[in-house]
Amino acid sequence: MRFWSLLIVAWLPVLQVLLVGLLGALLASNRLNVLTSDARRNINKIVYIVFVPSLVFSSLASTVTLKDIISWWFMPVNMGIIFLIGAVLGWVSVKAFRPGEHLQGLVIACCSSGNWGTIPLMIIPAICNEVGSPFGDANTCNSLGLSYVSLSMALGNFYIWTHSYSVMRRSAKLYKAKCKNHHTRTEEHLGQDATDDYVAFVPPTSENFSDDCGNSISSPLPSNDFRDIFLSCYVRATKDLLVEVLKELWSPPSIAALVGFTIGAIDKMKSLVTEESSPLRVVQDTTKLLGDAAIPCTVLILGGNLTKGIGKTVIEPVVVISIVAIRYFVLPACGIGVVTAATKLGFLPRSPLYRYVLLLQSTVPPAMSIGTNSSAV
Repeated sequence: MRFWSLLIVAWLPVLQVLLVGLLGALLASNRLNVLTSDARRNINKIVYIVFVPSLVFSSLASTVTLKDIISWWFMPVNMGIIFLIGAVLGWVSVKAFRPGEHLQGLVIACCSSGNWGTIPLMIIPAICNEVGSPFGDANTCNSLGLSYVSLSMALGNFYIWTHSYSVMRRSAKLYKAKCKNHHTRTEEHLGQDATDDYVAFVPPTSENFSDDCGNSISSPLPSNDFRDIFLSCYVRATKDLLVEVLKELWSPPSIAALVGFTIGAIDKMKSLVTEESSPLRVVQDTTKLLGDAAIPCTVLILGGNLTKGIGKTVIEPVVVISIVAIRYFVLPACGIGVVTAATKLGFLPRSPLYRYVLLLQSTVPPAMSIGTNSSAV
């Protein structure tokens, strides 16, 4: 009986997410056309800039202490191990099934980067509010669970916008360079004048810059000039990449997490914001009110976005199957092994909910931010 009751408790939160996602898909369908592409994009901006940062701040500021921050040290380690295993398995999948060159970075990113923010953000509150939840009081479970998820979200952004973004960017640059060489050979047959007219109207891009560096380096120059040009190009390219990554890392949810951790770690600031009689209590109440809208809006958008891929095939089925096998079979088994070993070694605090979040990190689907990455590269 205990097994079936736990199965029901575990299944109902997932069912809630599926039902709300199905509603989002219906609203985005051609028949209703309420949740259009523009509507999803605008709502997603509000969720990203307002609702999610409010939820992260209100959760962290009210529950986190300096002792908690220190005791949660294993979470980034756990995510790093899962990320590394997924990246290696994704590389093996790319070498085995050889998808298109422009898709290789995407496959590795899908295998390594999990949805460490949105999916736990939907599942944890649902399972905490369920009758018979194994994690105790619903209010305490919600507060602690959202704090764990907020930290997971902030760390996930770091992993995704550093390694995954660089891998996808490198893959896209190699593919674009190959396509450009092919296009150049085609243009040579159309006449030099046509080519010159075309180039005159093309604004300088990063690819043009890379070619300029390559042309400068390939010309006969003294060794000192060669070294200076190479270092200049390398430093400029590295600077552009770091600026792009830092711009994405310095996102509203990350800023909210940093502020929430700071307030939670300093007792005087925490009491100033969270106590009932404090003058800034209205800030906590307002952010909590705004944060409550994050989960339903996120699930509706997620369901609406799923309708975009119906009837379209870009990646070969065998590659999709390999991603599914890695993310839903291999990584969960590895996650269970890592969390079990960490528990036996005494690395984890005595919180079943904390261990559940660690296990959940290895079972989530690929990150939604990968779509943003693919647009950025």
